[in-house]
Amino acid sequence: MTAPSAMPELAFAVTGAEPVRMAAVPALSFELHVRRVGGGSVRSINLTTAIRIAAARRRYRAAEQDELVELFGVPERWATTMRPLPWARLTTVVGPFDDDVVVPLQLVCTDDVELAVAKYFHAVRDAAVPLDFLFSGTIFHLGPDERLRTAQIDWSQDTTFDLAAGLWHEALGGTRWVRMSEDSFSRLHDYRRARALGTWDETISALLARTEQDVS
Repeated sequence: MTAPSAMPELAFAVTGAEPVRMAAVPALSFELHVRRVGGGSVRSINLTTAIRIAAARRRYRAAEQDELVELFGVPERWATTMRPLPWARLTTVVGPFDDDVVVPLQLVCTDDVELAVAKYFHAVRDAAVPLDFLFSGTIFHLGPDERLRTAQIDWSQDTTFDLAAGLWHEALGGTRWVRMSEDSFSRLHDYRRARALGTWDETISALLARTEQDVS
């Protein structure tokens, strides 16, 4: 039997995800299950989690392929151009545990349509989005002399999770954020004020309706 003071050996699994309710900014919360599979008890962990979208692990419909050309080029080249999309890098302090612990990982969902992740989710609105979770960091535990010691999490520690794309859209609440220059914003502001439009959404809708009339 392994001595309780031996360096802990850990296993990681993501077991669920849901939108964060009443959050100041749109966010998803992932349920991370950390399990001790060997060694002694854990005093704490400074855990770093890198999350990326493993885009190549799913199939895409024709409409999705059209939307993803901006990110990966034409589908005929995806075998070489479709690479994982970095999403986030989180730092979490995990408290003491003997056997296992469940840790929430909160991830902000940006609605900035200029960013690659937002462009990807704009194209993919249903089915599952394959994610990779890669772990690193420092484990604090007691050594044979009962003194606090540290160990590094094995670089090969990782896990996968299939996120329902609809959860990302649910977290955003049906809104998007568009970046524009100060000059463009000033012109749009003047347009809105001159026509006494109540919201920015009404302002954009009015401009689009006007453009559609001109085209038709």
